[in-house]
Amino acid sequence: MDNLSAGGIILLAVSGLLAGGINAVAGGGTLLTFPALIAAGLSPVTANVTNTVALVPGYVGGIAGYRHELDGQHARIRRLLPFAFAGSVLGAVLLLTTSERVFKLLVPILVFVAALLLVLQPVIQRRLSSSESETVQNTKRDHDVATIIGVFLAAIYGGYFGGVLGVILLAVLGITTSDHLQKLNALKSVLQFAINIVAVVIFALWGPVQWWTVLLMAPLSLIGGWIGARVARGLKPSVLRGVIGAYGFVCAAILAFALY
Repeated sequence: MDNLSAGGIILLAVSGLLAGGINAVAGGGTLLTFPALIAAGLSPVTANVTNTVALVPGYVGGIAGYRHELDGQHARIRRLLPFAFAGSVLGAVLLLTTSERVFKLLVPILVFVAALLLVLQPVIQRRLSSSESETVQNTKRDHDVATIIGVFLAAIYGGYFGGVLGVILLAVLGITTSDHLQKLNALKSVLQFAINIVAVVIFALWGPVQWWTVLLMAPLSLIGGWIGARVARGLKPSVLRGVIGAYGFVCAAILAFALY
């Protein structure tokens, strides 16, 4: 904090607040906070682990908002949580044990893919919604093994980087599980929180977390998530998603130039 200017503190505070709201409305808040942490002078790995810890409070609101859609899904949750935990542990360990040079090489690619998935989220959701009519006639179409493998792989990604993890999880669940989109979104929220909280514990114990940054951003992320949930109905998520996606593409290009 001592080496950070007033402008840097404001940048981190605003990005944390906006990220909480963006995650509540469209997802993709990491595409704001991660570049902001890099701009504040943190190394890529330190920025990544600090970002993960700081944004966790914002996911709590998603679970609370979907509590009714979680009714009847406890068996699914119990079945998938161990694999979400295991994948997140593996991803976090990979981040902390591989060289920072590898992460630097991957960061622009991960940011680009995250931005692309964010932009394609409406297409993914339309494809999932179109299958809901089939769900009524075919409620036994769950493919447990495929769901478990998909959640495990998504959790590895979430523990390692985590940008737009929710989009990835929703796609996995929609492809392998028969149910209404809102129930899948609720299940996704639980898995996303579980993956991130495991990574947070590992990073808190062994990662280079900048705790003063967490203390600054985490409460604002929680406030932003609450505000975002309140005003989501008055916004156009498609517009917000496009702006954040474009921002992500620009950040990927800048990071590639700076880190390579």
